[in-house]
Amino acid sequence: MTESEFIAKMIPYAVADMQRSRIAASLTIAQAALESGWGSSSLTVKANNLFGIKGEGPAGSLPFRTTEYRNGQAVQVTAKFRAYHNWGESVTNHSDLITGGVSWNPKLYTKAINVDGKTAAREIAAAGYATDPGYASKLIQIMDAYHLVQYDQVKEDEEMSAEDKQKLADLEKELQTLRTLLAELTVSRDTLKTGVQEQGQTIKGVAERLAVIEGRAVMNVPAWAEPAVRAAEAAGLLDTPSGGSYDFYRMLTVLNRAGLLVTGKGV
Repeated sequence: MTESEFIAKMIPYAVADMQRSRIAASLTIAQAALESGWGSSSLTVKANNLFGIKGEGPAGSLPFRTTEYRNGQAVQVTAKFRAYHNWGESVTNHSDLITGGVSWNPKLYTKAINVDGKTAAREIAAAGYATDPGYASKLIQIMDAYHLVQYDQVKEDEEMSAEDKQKLADLEKELQTLRTLLAELTVSRDTLKTGVQEQGQTIKGVAERLAVIEGRAVMNVPAWAEPAVRAAEAAGLLDTPSGGSYDFYRMLTVLNRAGLLVTGKGV
């Protein structure tokens, strides 16, 4: 497997996992490349272990010789490493380790979460993820050489499938109807208040219907949807911001762009 082939195979896993864990895709790819020798290590070939994580994995464990640094000196030791059924399990386990830390310090790698890849590399190294004193610089060299930071910013349009785009088009039509209803409200204070309340219920109804549309699995609030979620909470239209579907957060984003997530305060 060439380095380009390795990166191409890693991108879908790293980017998809980034949406869940907020671990920069560039960090995931660079660590996998460094730890696995670009997918050629015996640990990766035999156990699908991309990151050299020790312990018991979904497919058991395998003993391997490894290099560790003690007092700045490289030494060879034998240890048990986790085995996985596929690369996806390895990537998920890697991110879970970063987000969940270790038993004696669950927040050990917190500073490596929700930051750019290079910052994450420095923070994870500073937290003691690896014993190699040059670990961070090696990761950053890989990121620079293969322009991996581009995968940390997933463009919304590139994420959308044809089905997603159709759903958004249907939403736009429904929003146009809502805009028309809002425009037809009278300037009377009492009437306007009533209209805003009615429209709020209508929007909330749309949100409830869209929340059950078949689509992506329940997920945490993605960064691109945070402004819309905050607006919906302020408008009293959203009780639980996290745990929505992919389509639900896209719907909120469209509503927010249309200026319909309003509180009605001061009206």
